[in-house]
Amino acid sequence: MTAATIRLGTRGSPLALAQARLTRDALCAAHGWVEGRIEIVPIMTAGDRIQDRPLAEIGGKALWTKALDGALFAGDIDFAVHSLKDVETLRPAGITIAAMLPRADVRDRLIGATSIAALKPGARVGTSSPRRAAQLLRLRPDLIIAPIRGNVATRLAKLDAGEADATLLAAAGLDRLNQHDVGAAIKVEELLPAASQGAIGIECRTENETMRALLDAIDCKATRAAVCAERSLLAELDADCHSPVGAYAVMRDGAMILTAELLSGDGALHVKGAIVIDGPDSAAQLAKQLLEAAPPELRVLFGK
Repeated sequence: MTAATIRLGTRGSPLALAQARLTRDALCAAHGWVEGRIEIVPIMTAGDRIQDRPLAEIGGKALWTKALDGALFAGDIDFAVHSLKDVETLRPAGITIAAMLPRADVRDRLIGATSIAALKPGARVGTSSPRRAAQLLRLRPDLIIAPIRGNVATRLAKLDAGEADATLLAAAGLDRLNQHDVGAAIKVEELLPAASQGAIGIECRTENETMRALLDAIDCKATRAAVCAERSLLAELDADCHSPVGAYAVMRDGAMILTAELLSGDGALHVKGAIVIDGPDSAAQLAKQLLEAAPPELRVLFGK
Protein backbone atom coordinates (compact mmCIF):
# COMPACT_ATOMS: atom_id res chain seq x y z
CA MET A 1 0.00 0.00 0.00
CA THR A 2 1.43 3.37 -0.99
CA ALA A 3 1.28 6.35 1.32
CA ALA A 4 -1.33 7.98 -0.90
CA THR A 5 -3.72 5.01 -0.90
CA ILE A 6 -6.97 5.41 1.02
CA ARG A 7 -8.49 2.19 2.38
CA LEU A 8 -12.24 1.59 2.04
CA GLY A 9 -13.66 -1.14 4.28
CA THR A 10 -16.68 -3.13 3.19
CA ARG A 11 -18.40 -6.45 3.66
CA GLY A 12 -17.39 -9.01 1.08
CA SER A 13 -20.79 -9.85 -0.43
CA PRO A 14 -21.32 -9.07 -4.12
CA LEU A 15 -23.78 -6.30 -3.22
CA ALA A 16 -21.48 -4.75 -0.62
CA LEU A 17 -18.60 -4.78 -3.10
CA ALA A 18 -20.81 -3.18 -5.74
CA GLN A 19 -21.66 -0.41 -3.25
CA ALA A 20 -17.99 0.01 -2.40
CA ARG A 21 -17.18 0.45 -6.08
CA LEU A 22 -19.94 3.07 -6.40
CA THR A 23 -18.40 4.92 -3.45
CA ARG A 24 -14.88 4.64 -4.87
CA ASP A 25 -16.02 5.90 -8.27
CA ALA A 26 -17.89 8.84 -6.75
CA LEU A 27 -14.87 9.90 -4.71
CA CYS A 28 -12.49 9.54 -7.65
CA ALA A 29 -14.81 11.62 -9.83
CA ALA A 30 -15.21 14.30 -7.15
CA HIS A 31 -11.48 14.66 -6.51
CA GLY A 32 -9.99 13.79 -9.90
CA TRP A 33 -8.28 10.67 -8.56
CA VAL A 34 -7.30 7.56 -10.45
CA GLU A 35 -9.16 4.40 -9.41
CA GLY A 36 -6.06 2.94 -7.72
CA ARG A 37 -6.03 5.76 -5.16
CA ILE A 38 -8.68 3.85 -3.19
CA GLU A 39 -8.06 0.30 -2.01
CA ILE A 40 -11.22 -1.73 -1.32
CA VAL A 41 -10.69 -3.88 1.78
CA PRO A 42 -13.27 -6.70 2.23
CA ILE A 43 -13.95 -7.59 5.87
CA MET A 44 -15.88 -10.62 7.08
CA THR A 45 -18.67 -9.76 9.55
CA ALA A 46 -20.60 -11.95 11.95
CA GLY A 47 -23.71 -11.36 9.87
CA ASP A 48 -21.95 -12.93 6.89
CA ARG A 49 -20.73 -15.94 8.88
CA ILE A 50 -24.06 -16.77 10.56
CA GLN A 51 -26.70 -17.52 7.94
CA ASP A 52 -28.97 -20.08 9.60
CA ARG A 53 -30.81 -17.83 12.07
CA PRO A 54 -32.84 -14.61 11.85
CA LEU A 55 -30.78 -11.47 12.40
CA ALA A 56 -32.95 -10.37 15.33
CA GLU A 57 -32.08 -13.55 17.25
CA ILE A 58 -28.30 -13.25 17.04
CA GLY A 59 -27.40 -9.65 17.75
CA GLY A 60 -29.30 -7.51 15.29
CA LYS A 61 -27.85 -4.95 12.92
CA ALA A 62 -24.57 -4.71 14.86
CA LEU A 63 -23.61 -8.02 13.26
CA TRP A 64 -23.02 -6.09 10.03
CA THR A 65 -21.17 -3.15 11.54
CA LYS A 66 -19.00 -4.28 14.47
CA ALA A 67 -16.17 -5.71 12.40
CA LEU A 68 -15.98 -2.59 10.24
CA ASP A 69 -16.21 -0.36 13.32
CA GLY A 70 -13.30 -2.25 14.85
CA ALA A 71 -11.24 -1.87 11.69
CA LEU A 72 -11.92 1.88 11.70
CA PHE A 73 -10.87 2.30 15.32
CA ALA A 74 -7.78 0.12 14.79
CA GLY A 75 -6.71 2.20 11.81
CA ASP A 76 -6.87 -0.76 9.44
CA ILE A 77 -9.22 1.17 7.15
CA ASP A 78 -9.80 4.88 6.63
CA PHE A 79 -13.53 4.77 5.90
CA ALA A 80 -16.32 2.22 5.53
CA VAL A 81 -19.41 1.77 3.38
CA HIS A 82 -22.77 0.37 4.53
CA SER A 83 -26.32 -0.16 3.41
CA LEU A 84 -27.82 2.36 5.82
CA LYS A 85 -30.91 0.28 6.55
CA ASP A 86 -28.51 -2.26 8.12
CA VAL A 87 -26.84 0.32 10.38
CA GLU A 88 -27.99 0.74 13.99
CA THR A 89 -29.75 4.00 14.79
CA LEU A 90 -27.31 4.80 17.59
CA ARG A 91 -23.71 4.56 16.40
CA PRO A 92 -20.59 4.32 18.58
CA ALA A 93 -19.06 7.53 19.81
CA GLY A 94 -16.20 8.43 17.53
CA ILE A 95 -17.81 7.26 14.28
CA THR A 96 -19.59 9.65 11.92
CA ILE A 97 -21.79 9.05 8.88
CA ALA A 98 -19.79 11.50 6.80
CA ALA A 99 -21.58 11.02 3.47
CA MET A 100 -24.60 9.45 1.84
CA LEU A 101 -24.77 8.69 -1.86
CA PRO A 102 -27.92 9.67 -3.79
CA ARG A 103 -30.72 7.36 -2.75
CA ALA A 104 -31.77 4.57 -5.10
CA ASP A 105 -35.18 2.91 -5.55
CA VAL A 106 -36.70 2.46 -2.07
CA ARG A 107 -39.25 -0.17 -3.08
CA ASP A 108 -39.28 -3.89 -2.36
CA ARG A 109 -39.54 -6.33 -5.24
CA LEU A 110 -41.56 -9.53 -5.08
CA ILE A 111 -39.95 -12.55 -6.73
CA GLY A 112 -42.20 -15.54 -7.41
CA ALA A 113 -45.43 -13.73 -8.25
CA THR A 114 -46.51 -10.62 -10.13
CA SER A 115 -48.11 -9.05 -7.05
CA ILE A 116 -48.95 -9.78 -3.42
CA ALA A 117 -52.57 -10.38 -4.46
CA ALA A 118 -51.39 -12.92 -7.03
CA LEU A 119 -49.67 -15.15 -4.47
CA LYS A 120 -51.45 -18.48 -4.24
CA PRO A 121 -53.46 -19.14 -1.04
CA GLY A 122 -51.17 -20.27 1.75
CA ALA A 123 -48.03 -19.42 -0.21
CA ARG A 124 -44.72 -19.66 1.64
CA VAL A 125 -42.89 -16.33 1.44
CA GLY A 126 -39.24 -16.36 2.41
CA THR A 127 -38.10 -13.44 4.53
CA SER A 128 -36.37 -12.84 7.85
CA SER A 129 -37.44 -9.18 7.97
CA PRO A 130 -39.98 -8.54 10.75
CA ARG A 131 -41.25 -5.53 8.78
CA ARG A 132 -41.82 -7.43 5.55
CA ALA A 133 -43.37 -10.39 7.38
CA ALA A 134 -45.81 -8.17 9.32
CA GLN A 135 -46.75 -6.13 6.24
CA LEU A 136 -47.39 -9.27 4.20
CA LEU A 137 -49.50 -10.88 6.92
CA ARG A 138 -51.52 -7.70 7.33
CA LEU A 139 -52.42 -7.83 3.64
CA ARG A 140 -52.61 -11.62 3.34
CA PRO A 141 -53.11 -13.41 6.71
CA ASP A 142 -53.18 -16.74 4.86
CA LEU A 143 -49.52 -16.50 3.88
CA ILE A 144 -46.84 -18.58 5.62
CA ILE A 145 -43.59 -16.81 6.47
CA ALA A 146 -40.51 -18.96 5.87
CA PRO A 147 -37.38 -17.42 7.44
CA ILE A 148 -34.50 -17.26 4.95
CA ARG A 149 -31.29 -15.23 5.04
CA GLY A 150 -28.25 -14.76 2.87
CA ASN A 151 -27.10 -12.52 0.06
CA VAL A 152 -29.21 -11.94 -3.03
CA ALA A 153 -27.85 -14.96 -4.93
CA THR A 154 -28.34 -17.24 -1.91
CA ARG A 155 -31.96 -16.15 -1.44
CA LEU A 156 -32.77 -16.60 -5.10
CA ALA A 157 -31.14 -20.04 -5.02
CA LYS A 158 -33.26 -21.01 -2.00
CA LEU A 159 -36.34 -19.92 -3.93
CA ASP A 160 -35.29 -22.05 -6.89
CA ALA A 161 -34.73 -24.97 -4.52
CA GLY A 162 -38.32 -24.75 -3.33
CA GLU A 163 -37.66 -23.50 0.20
CA ALA A 164 -40.28 -20.81 -0.47
CA ASP A 165 -42.78 -19.90 -3.16
CA ALA A 166 -41.77 -16.24 -3.21
CA THR A 167 -39.49 -13.74 -1.53
CA LEU A 168 -39.01 -9.99 -1.20
CA LEU A 169 -35.74 -8.19 -1.98
CA ALA A 170 -34.81 -4.52 -2.04
CA ALA A 171 -35.04 -3.03 -5.52
CA ALA A 172 -31.92 -0.94 -4.86
CA GLY A 173 -29.79 -4.01 -4.19
CA LEU A 174 -31.04 -5.82 -7.28
CA ASP A 175 -30.38 -2.75 -9.43
CA ARG A 176 -26.84 -2.38 -8.05
CA LEU A 177 -26.23 -6.00 -9.08
CA ASN A 178 -27.58 -5.22 -12.57
CA GLN A 179 -30.62 -7.42 -11.98
CA HIS A 180 -33.04 -4.74 -13.10
CA ASP A 181 -35.63 -7.17 -14.45
CA VAL A 182 -35.82 -9.47 -11.42
CA GLY A 183 -39.10 -9.34 -9.53
CA ALA A 184 -42.14 -7.08 -9.50
CA ALA A 185 -41.79 -3.72 -7.74
CA ILE A 186 -44.33 -3.17 -4.97
CA LYS A 187 -45.65 0.36 -4.48
CA VAL A 188 -44.62 2.11 -1.28
CA GLU A 189 -48.31 2.65 -0.53
CA GLU A 190 -48.63 -1.13 -0.25
CA LEU A 191 -45.33 -1.94 1.47
CA LEU A 192 -43.77 1.05 3.22
CA PRO A 193 -39.99 0.56 3.04
CA ALA A 194 -37.59 0.22 5.93
CA ALA A 195 -36.03 3.41 7.24
CA SER A 196 -32.97 4.29 5.10
CA GLN A 197 -33.81 1.68 2.44
CA GLY A 198 -31.97 2.40 -0.81
CA ALA A 199 -29.38 4.64 0.87
CA ILE A 200 -25.62 4.02 1.04
CA GLY A 201 -23.80 5.51 4.03
CA ILE A 202 -20.07 6.15 4.30
CA GLU A 203 -18.53 6.37 7.75
CA CYS A 204 -15.18 7.42 9.15
CA ARG A 205 -13.70 8.28 12.53
CA THR A 206 -15.11 11.57 13.78
CA GLU A 207 -11.63 12.82 14.64
CA ASN A 208 -10.39 12.25 11.06
CA GLU A 209 -11.17 15.73 9.77
CA THR A 210 -9.28 15.18 6.52
CA MET A 211 -11.36 12.12 5.63
CA ARG A 212 -14.57 13.86 6.63
CA ALA A 213 -13.78 16.75 4.30
CA LEU A 214 -13.01 14.40 1.42
CA LEU A 215 -16.27 12.51 1.95
CA ASP A 216 -18.34 15.68 2.25
CA ALA A 217 -17.72 16.24 -1.47
CA ILE A 218 -19.95 13.25 -2.31
CA ASP A 219 -22.60 13.78 0.37
CA CYS A 220 -26.11 14.02 -1.10
CA LYS A 221 -27.87 16.57 1.11
CA ALA A 222 -31.36 15.59 -0.06
CA THR A 223 -30.75 11.94 0.82
CA ARG A 224 -29.27 12.93 4.16
CA ALA A 225 -32.30 15.05 5.08
CA ALA A 226 -34.73 12.22 4.31
CA VAL A 227 -32.70 9.46 5.92
CA CYS A 228 -31.99 11.48 9.06
CA ALA A 229 -35.73 12.08 9.48
CA GLU A 230 -36.42 8.34 9.19
CA ARG A 231 -33.61 7.40 11.58
CA SER A 232 -34.76 10.05 14.07
CA LEU A 233 -38.18 8.41 14.12
CA LEU A 234 -36.59 5.01 14.85
CA ALA A 235 -34.55 6.52 17.66
CA GLU A 236 -37.64 8.06 19.24
CA LEU A 237 -39.46 4.71 19.05
CA ASP A 238 -36.46 2.80 20.44
CA ALA A 239 -37.01 0.58 17.40
CA ASP A 240 -34.50 -2.13 16.55
CA CYS A 241 -34.25 -5.08 14.17
CA HIS A 242 -37.08 -6.83 16.06
CA SER A 243 -39.48 -3.94 15.37
CA PRO A 244 -41.88 -4.10 12.42
CA VAL A 245 -41.59 -0.45 11.38
CA GLY A 246 -41.82 1.20 7.97
CA ALA A 247 -40.64 4.77 7.44
CA TYR A 248 -40.18 6.86 4.31
CA ALA A 249 -39.47 10.57 3.88
CA VAL A 250 -39.86 12.15 0.46
CA MET A 251 -40.21 15.64 -1.02
CA ARG A 252 -43.69 16.50 -2.33
CA ASP A 253 -44.70 19.95 -3.55
CA GLY A 254 -41.70 21.56 -1.90
CA ALA A 255 -42.21 19.93 1.51
CA MET A 256 -40.67 16.82 3.04
CA ILE A 257 -43.33 14.34 4.15
CA LEU A 258 -42.40 11.57 6.57
CA THR A 259 -44.77 8.59 6.55
CA ALA A 260 -44.41 5.78 9.06
CA GLU A 261 -46.24 2.72 10.31
CA LEU A 262 -45.98 0.38 13.28
CA LEU A 263 -47.19 -3.22 13.16
CA SER A 264 -47.44 -6.23 15.38
CA GLY A 265 -45.41 -9.23 14.28
CA ASP A 266 -48.46 -11.00 12.86
CA GLY A 267 -49.72 -7.89 11.09
CA ALA A 268 -53.00 -7.93 13.02
CA LEU A 269 -52.31 -4.59 14.72
CA HIS A 270 -51.34 -1.58 12.68
CA VAL A 271 -51.12 2.19 12.90
CA LYS A 272 -49.93 4.61 10.21
CA GLY A 273 -49.42 8.36 9.98
CA ALA A 274 -47.53 11.18 8.29
CA ILE A 275 -46.11 14.58 9.13
CA VAL A 276 -44.49 17.52 7.35
CA ILE A 277 -40.86 17.81 8.42
CA ASP A 278 -40.54 21.46 9.40
CA GLY A 279 -38.04 21.24 12.26
CA PRO A 280 -35.75 18.95 14.25
CA ASP A 281 -38.62 17.68 16.43
CA SER A 282 -41.01 16.66 13.64
CA ALA A 283 -39.99 13.00 13.54
CA ALA A 284 -40.36 12.76 17.31
CA GLN A 285 -43.83 14.30 17.03
CA LEU A 286 -44.87 11.65 14.51
CA ALA A 287 -43.51 8.88 16.72
CA LYS A 288 -45.57 10.25 19.61
CA GLN A 289 -48.69 10.47 17.47
CA LEU A 290 -48.29 6.88 16.28
CA LEU A 291 -47.81 5.55 19.80
CA GLU A 292 -50.81 7.51 21.09
CA ALA A 293 -52.95 6.10 18.28
CA ALA A 294 -51.69 2.54 18.70
CA PRO A 295 -53.64 0.01 20.77
CA PRO A 296 -51.93 -0.94 24.05
CA GLU A 297 -50.96 -4.37 22.66
CA LEU A 298 -49.00 -2.67 19.90
CA ARG A 299 -47.60 0.13 22.02
CA VAL A 300 -46.04 -2.32 24.46
CA LEU A 301 -43.93 -3.80 21.65
CA PHE A 302 -42.05 -0.51 21.63
CA GLY A 303 -41.56 -0.41 25.38
CA LYS A 304 -44.26 2.22 25.87
